[in-house]
Amino acid sequence: MSWEWFNIIGTVAFVISGAIIAMEEEYDILGVIVLGMATAFGGGLMRNILLGIPLTAFWNQGTLFTIALVTMLIVFILPQKYLRYWDRWGLFFDAVGLSAFAIQGAMYATKMNYPLSATIVAAVLTGIGGGIIRDVLAGRKPLVFKEEIYAMWAMGAGLAVGLKWTTTVNELYGLFMAVVLCRMISVYNGWKLPRRSLRQTRVRPVNNRM
Repeated sequence: MSWEWFNIIGTVAFVISGAIIAMEEEYDILGVIVLGMATAFGGGLMRNILLGIPLTAFWNQGTLFTIALVTMLIVFILPQKYLRYWDRWGLFFDAVGLSAFAIQGAMYATKMNYPLSATIVAAVLTGIGGGIIRDVLAGRKPLVFKEEIYAMWAMGAGLAVGLKWTTTVNELYGLFMAVVLCRMISVYNGWKLPRRSLRQTRVRPVNNRM
């Protein structure tokens, strides 16, 4: 039951994220559907390829596909005044999707008896893969590689599940809330991973003429 709930929570959260960004880029209804579906299911598809799960399993998600389509249509027809709240709640929905999908991906790997390393990678791919695909399709630089501590929280979820720190339903939901909270705290405080730029600073020539 917990697995199904994480699937539904993550799907709805990421579908909303993809649909909103598609409308920000002024995509038509087809673009909204494609971007929403890619955001919601892209990470899981990448995970399935990594774990050697047959691609046919991707299509055995009829209920989730229906939930995704209904969610996108609701978002598409909502009056613009309600969509403006996305600026306030968008990061929260993104954190919800990250947490739900990271835990779901880690549970998938542990159920198939994969080692800890594979569990962490599965959590990361499931949690951030859809967002990366979304940003690429929208012509944006994936923020996960540049601006924010994002994948680290997915890695933490995979570590907790892989080490069996969360074995009961209540512990899984506690982990879910902890990842969401950590994600929001990192956004609020502007935490970023160290980075190094190789771009040289251009020095403008000094005009010495009088």
